[in-house]
Amino acid sequence: MTTNKDYYEILGVGKSVSATDLKKAYRRLALEWHPDRNKSSEAEKRFKEINEAYEVLSDSKKRQAYDQFGHAAFTPGGAPPPGGSGGSPFGFGGFGPFTYTYRTSGSRDGSSFEGFDFSDPFQIFEEFFGFTSPFGRSAHMPHVSITIDFMDSFKGIEKEVVIGAKKRKIKIPPGVDDGSRIRFADFFATINVRPHKTFQREGDDVFVDVEIPLVIAITGGEVDIPVLEGETKIRVKLGTQPGTMLRLSGRGMPRLRGRGRGDFYVRLHINIPKYSDLTLEQRNALDLF
Repeated sequence: MTTNKDYYEILGVGKSVSATDLKKAYRRLALEWHPDRNKSSEAEKRFKEINEAYEVLSDSKKRQAYDQFGHAAFTPGGAPPPGGSGGSPFGFGGFGPFTYTYRTSGSRDGSSFEGFDFSDPFQIFEEFFGFTSPFGRSAHMPHVSITIDFMDSFKGIEKEVVIGAKKRKIKIPPGVDDGSRIRFADFFATINVRPHKTFQREGDDVFVDVEIPLVIAITGGEVDIPVLEGETKIRVKLGTQPGTMLRLSGRGMPRLRGRGRGDFYVRLHINIPKYSDLTLEQRNALDLF
């Protein structure tokens, strides 16, 4: 354990936070405070705190124990709470249901405690974002930073880099996200993805905002929408309300680790024109109601 701060406060979330919002908070903070990207003297400390908090709160059992016992759930042999008498106040072998080992670069620290491991914070980060660690034994390897367009991250792209004064061609796989770090044979590459003017990405899912005519929202019909492959038609149901979200399963970003793709979400916004701007056909359609 590296901190006694409240895990929820570290991630800037409330105790009722959903798993999805917890991931969003972790993703934003981990990228902001990663020591490779943030040169602040506090970066490494904050990065470790963020990953420790996420490791506990993202696991339902650990989160339940933390909500009940606080940090004592993961502290072996700590002092009993005020008014307590020695031994475990919770009926476990230590103070709380977990014992722990702090693991660094994939190794154990030799502690006799077993049952709950605080992982290397960089390992948590890498597992979350889906790329190989540049730390530990490979820290001396060369590193390059590559910027690509959003659609290149969807399709994958071949780029030319210079390593040790030599030009190399590398293939960046489909699905790579902003901030991803990829290990090649003898160097690492950090991938920066330019934002798209239309699409927004959250994990492997993609979101798009689409404005539809009022008449279509009321009467239903088909509209063209932009998708990653180009355009497609979707059917809008009669009486669609502003803010309606439609999901196109398996039409999001390719998954770097694993098969398939994320989902594609369409947020519908309704364009409400002045009545005087409506065509005769549109007025007649409204008169039906």
